[in-house]
Order: sequence, then structure tokens, then C-alpha cells
Amino acid sequence: MTTGENSVQSKKSIPDLAPVEAVLFDVDGTLCDSDPLHHYAFREMLQEIGFNNGVPIDEEFFVKNIAGKHNHDIAMLLFPDDIPKGTKFVEDKEAMFRRLASENLPPVKGLYKLTKWIEDRGLKRAAVTNAPKPNAELMISKLGLKDFFDVVILGSDCEHAKPYPDPYLKALEALNVSKDHTFVCEDSVSGIRAGVAAGMPVVGLTTRNPENLLMEADPTILIKDYEDPKLWAALEELDKRGGSFKTAA
Repeated sequence: MTTGENSVQSKKSIPDLAPVEAVLFDVDGTLCDSDPLHHYAFREMLQEIGFNNGVPIDEEFFVKNIAGKHNHDIAMLLFPDDIPKGTKFVEDKEAMFRRLASENLPPVKGLYKLTKWIEDRGLKRAAVTNAPKPNAELMISKLGLKDFFDVVILGSDCEHAKPYPDPYLKALEALNVSKDHTFVCEDSVSGIRAGVAAGMPVVGLTTRNPENLLMEADPTILIKDYEDPKLWAALEELDKRGGSFKTAA
């Protein structure tokens, strides 16, 4: 499947997807509140090497330049004159992140309520992430979701990572489902843009990123977490309109 194929913006609402076939999740910030750990690791390690004249990076810099982006793009942004150094730096940073995440990785509030809703309806599901494979495996395992996902799609396994639609298009292909009956959960501008470009409605989470910034990426709805009444009103309406393919199977 090529990048351009099916990559048209969707103006569908969640209930318009009935009967729903699948739900696609980002991992960092969408399944778990991991951004503070990433921010901490980047801040500490960049300060150590004197980046920004030794001034620690703030939340604004992290959100604008790092959150949701693929490591190759981060390396190029932080070390434009020395990509090998940037690549080594982000690899070391990820090792630090994994040490931190293995000790404390809180799920986004209401996550297991939504995963149960998905399981009860027999929907297909995929994790779609720009994170390196060891990170993705650690987070999914720590959250107890190893057996929940049918497939895990990595940005590094695609021709282009998010914000391009490739990872989401690959997930649709792997699950053998239609974009017209699938929605995405994302927390970053990069990820929301990828889901929208792949032609699916995106549920945007304001886990850490500012609402005004996320709105620029055109999510279908924005929610605080998975207990947000806006989400459940949409899912209730979806059920009323025909629910899932499970009943038709």
C-alpha cells in the first residue's frame, strides 16, 4: 500500500463508522502517561552535554520538537551537523527511558474500560507507534496488553513514520479492515495528522499536549482521558447505529 493510497482526510464522526471493525492505538501518551519520562530523559541528557548552553529544555520545547516524532527526525533536529552523534544520543536516551518506564508507567485513566469495550465487541486492534521496538514491547507488556493487540506496527518498519499515514495504512492492511469502519486514538500532533491523512476519524487525547496545538491537526474529538463523557457518548451512539461486525459474523 503506498503512502498516497487512501490517504484522504476523513470528516466522519465516530458513530458514522458503524458497524465498527477495529481500533488503532498509538502507544506513548495514548496508552500510558509516558511523556514526562521522555521529557525527563531528554532534559537530563541534553543538559549533560551542554545543549542550549546548558539551559534545560522546557515543556514547550519538548512538545514542539520532540513529542510524537520519530527518533531519526529528532536526531536531525537536535544534531543537524552530526547525525551519527544524534543517532547515538537518542539510542542512549531510549535506554534511560526504558529504565525509568520499568519502574513506573501509569496507564491513561480509563484505558482498561475502553479495552474491555473493544474486547466485548470482538473488534480487531493494533498498536501503531513511532517508538523503537524495545520501548513499544516494554510499554505494552508493562500495561498488561501483550495479548490484547493483534499486531504492533512500528514507524521504522514503514517507508515513512508518522506524521505520514504509512504506519496507519499498514495497520489497516495487516488487520484486513477498512478505514471506513476504524478509528484511531492519538495524543500528539504528529500522530493525529497521520491518522487523519490515512482517512480515519481520530480521537485526540490531551494527555500532555496543549489542546489548541492538537486541534490544528484536525482530530474528530478531543478528550481528556478514556473516562471522558464525550468519548462514551460517541461510543453509545455507535452501538445504537449498528455496533460492530461481531453480530453480523
